[in-house]
Amino acid sequence: MLKREKLIKALFTGSGVLSVVILLGIFFLLLYNSIPAFRRIGFWGFFGSTVWNPTAYSRPAYGILSLIVSTLMVTAGAMLISIPLGIGCAVYLAEVASPSVREIVKPVIEILAGIPSVVIGFLGIVLVGPAIAKIFNLYNGLNALNGSVLLAIMALPTIISISEDAISSVPREYRIASLALGASKWQTIWKVTFPAALSGVIASIMLGVGRAVGETMTVLMATGNAPAFPTSFLDSVRTMTATIAIELGEVPYNTTHYYALFVIGLVLFCITFLVNLVSDAVLHRYEEKLGK
Repeated sequence: MLKREKLIKALFTGSGVLSVVILLGIFFLLLYNSIPAFRRIGFWGFFGSTVWNPTAYSRPAYGILSLIVSTLMVTAGAMLISIPLGIGCAVYLAEVASPSVREIVKPVIEILAGIPSVVIGFLGIVLVGPAIAKIFNLYNGLNALNGSVLLAIMALPTIISISEDAISSVPREYRIASLALGASKWQTIWKVTFPAALSGVIASIMLGVGRAVGETMTVLMATGNAPAFPTSFLDSVRTMTATIAIELGEVPYNTTHYYALFVIGLVLFCITFLVNLVSDAVLHRYEEKLGK
């Protein structure tokens, strides 16, 4: 029995170490291939310009500021839509819906997560885009708003499922104690149950942000792919993931353009890492407050 426990411990330890090694390997691979681009273009050549035109014959431009802003804009728009809807739906499923309704709705929501992103992008082209163009009197609806709506749909299953699990896992005694003190059902939900499940809700939101930031095919199809600096959600945009997907397969190897795409990948990696770091810090601070 002792040997079996040691084997299991070694297996879990090895899995954790392997995950860290793979993560560091990805980071150093991106960094290694980004260094030639920084040497040729310079830091401000990337982050101090909004013009991305690496195929220009006379004067190629590698400014990725517009790509970063476009990515953050589409992600922020998606979160503004998905967070209220996702949390509201999770609270409904966990606290209000009857067991029969929950058994039907939750599997349907989880099935939504399995729809391929190319299908969501296609729906954005034929349904959401024309509706946006009609509402705002635009030539077409391939813009940041379209991408935000579609990414919100894709992030909703993650936010709803994890938030609902977190709310359902709150001990029943919390609810009973609150109701015994004279609180109403809604006061109990928003002032007792929801705060107790906040760590899980925050985790679901962070996973939703990660899904939105890293999505490629949907934004490639539905946002217009214009690398200009966006000024509103009705402008066509191009995200960092879409830029890599469009250009990496056709760019000549060992060129400045080739290495510049690795810089975009490195920036995406850093953004994702910062999102996880901030969420982890928030969770630890919240747990410390609960402990006190």
